[in-house]
Formats: sequence, structure tokens, C-alpha cells
Amino acid sequence: MDVCVILTYRCNSKCSMCYVWQNPTKVNDEISLDTLRKIPSGIDYLNLTGGEPTLRQDLMEIVDLLYPKAMTLEISSNGLHAERLEPIIEKYPSIKIRFSLEGCEATNEKIRGEKDGYKKKIQGLLRLKELGGKDLGISMVIQDDNAEEAVELFRFAKKHDFEFATSTLHNGFQFHKSDNVPYNRLKIVKHMGDLITEMLKGFNIKNWFRAYLNLGLMAKVLGHERMLKCSAATDFAFIDPWGDVYACNVRPSMKVGNLEHKSWNEVWNDADLEAIREKVSNCTHNCWMVGSAKTAMRHPKYVKIPKAGPLLWVIYNKLKIMLGGNVNFKRYINYENVYKDKHVIRRQYFLNKTVKRKLRAKNEPHYQNFGKFFNK
Repeated sequence: MDVCVILTYRCNSKCSMCYVWQNPTKVNDEISLDTLRKIPSGIDYLNLTGGEPTLRQDLMEIVDLLYPKAMTLEISSNGLHAERLEPIIEKYPSIKIRFSLEGCEATNEKIRGEKDGYKKKIQGLLRLKELGGKDLGISMVIQDDNAEEAVELFRFAKKHDFEFATSTLHNGFQFHKSDNVPYNRLKIVKHMGDLITEMLKGFNIKNWFRAYLNLGLMAKVLGHERMLKCSAATDFAFIDPWGDVYACNVRPSMKVGNLEHKSWNEVWNDADLEAIREKVSNCTHNCWMVGSAKTAMRHPKYVKIPKAGPLLWVIYNKLKIMLGGNVNFKRYINYENVYKDKHVIRRQYFLNKTVKRKLRAKNEPHYQNFGKFFNK
């Protein structure tokens, strides 16, 4: 099972596709070590995210506590304070670190509202590599503003032996955003196809399966149904900064329980959990994020082995590339079937802008400002 812990909603980026930074948590309200201690051992994959996790002053203590509980522990960071990760890497060199980077310097600063963010991230990754980091990488949210830079950024990552993860625009409570819509779905998908081909050319097996994950992103961007069924509330769960446990990070109605007030077994064996799993099975949100995609791709029992469908796709298309052929995307993706958005709201950019932030307290209702929203 995978678990993602949102340690804080405080963030020092100002992204156009995520408004978590406008809705920070109060420091004293954020999930405590005592609550985190309730997470059981034997987790397949445990991701520490935010907001920005390096803003937690007790991040090292959190890692000390959770590192032994998981097969893989990841810290998903914006990379603006890489120096705070240095002692963690020195102690746990195999920990997985991913820095969010949205393209070249100008593109990254525009999308993420980060002055000199690109330089800080690259310098930080190189420094962590010097310190012995073994699983360092870049995460990119592919969208209209940066899709044409995806292949270039992948090549940069490959050159420096960094891993390269991708996602695309989504709406959900974790992002405090409900109006993320692509402007030109076909344009984005074209560049994703180029990225898939580039990933299949190399010899990194992880990239071959990331190519399949990106095929799922292509389907998502075009508004098609998920390629594989979602397994939220069965194979993965999200814990927010107040200790509330959710089936996923999209729908606030999928709350399972609260880890501050109950044990893990009480939360995960709650009588309402089966009803939530039924909601998941009937969910029509077209999500395809790393958390929900990779759990759907892997074997339900042997988590290091992929399911037959993704495995056969990878073998077939890798062989085609090796033999000088090309991926026949039309075999998997219907380019004629493009979802037509009724309302497209242009995303705002916040570089060098001051925006009033609304502190969110533990004792107030959470995620009430969305109304109806959808991922398509």
C-alpha cells in the first residue's frame, strides 16, 4: 500500500496551477510526530509532500520516524531550500528526492512564481548528488505553457543521471484549485508523444514504464477514460496536514477518518470504508496522477512487478523503437475524440506579485470553497 502525507499547506512557491500557497496551515495545527507514529510499518511507498515539506522544522525527525516504515520514502519538494535536505541525504542517501521544475529558467519562474527558482533547484540537486544522493530527480506538470520543453528537460535530467517524473493539470483539494483546464489539448498531447518516444529510446527500464504512464496522461489530457481502473482507498491513501485520511487527493467527500483521534486500524477498518470504495469504483473523475497511476499499473500482490497490460505495451513498443520503428499512438489514443471544454479560465501568474494569504485552522471546515468541480 502507498501513503502520501501532506505535511503542511505552507509553501514558498506561487504556482499558477496550485493555490495551496494561498491557503497555508497554522504551524501548531500541522500533523504531529505522535500522529505520524500511527502510520504502520510495511508501507510500499510513502511520500512526504505539501505545500513545501522543507518548511517543517522537524523534517529530519519525521524522516527518522517514517524511513523504517516504508520500502521507499520520497520527499516531494519545490527545491528552493535544498540545503535543508542535505543532512537527510547524508544520513539516508537512498531516500527519493524530487524537485518540481516546469521547464527552462523563464518558463519555470513564470509558472511557479519563483525568482531564481531554476538555479536554486539545479544547484541543489547537484549538491545532493555530491553528497551521495542515489535517487534524485525532477517532477514536471506538463501543461500548455511548458509542453514543448518536456523533451528538452527530460534530456537534461538524463544527462545528469536525474530521474524524470511527469503529471498534468488536475483539480483537487490538495491543490486548492478547481478550474485547471488545458487550453489546447491536442498541442499538449503531441509533445507528450515526443516525450514517450524519447523515453523508450534509452536503456533505463524505469523510463520505459514512465512512457506508459505518459500514455495515460495523453488519454487524460484528451478527456478519455482512465486506461486502468483507480484503486483509491485500497492501494493508496492521503493524509492531510490535520491528520484527516482521504481515499485520494481530489475529492474531499472521500474522507475515511482522522488519524489524530483514531488508530490506523480503526481508520482503515471503519464501517464506512466499503461505501467509499464503492464511490471510487463509480467515480467519473478522469484523474491520472502518479499516485493513482502507478498503483494501477503494478501487480496487486507483487508490487515490484507491473500488470500484464503495461508490461506487454512496454515490451512491444520498446522493441519497435529498437528496430527503427515508431510508436503507433493512434492504436491507443483517439485523436479525433477531444473533450470540448465549456468554460476555460486563463491561469494567473504571480511572479513578483504580492497576494494575500488566508490561514487555514484545524478547527474550521476544510475544503468548503470548491463547489462542484470535475477532472476531464
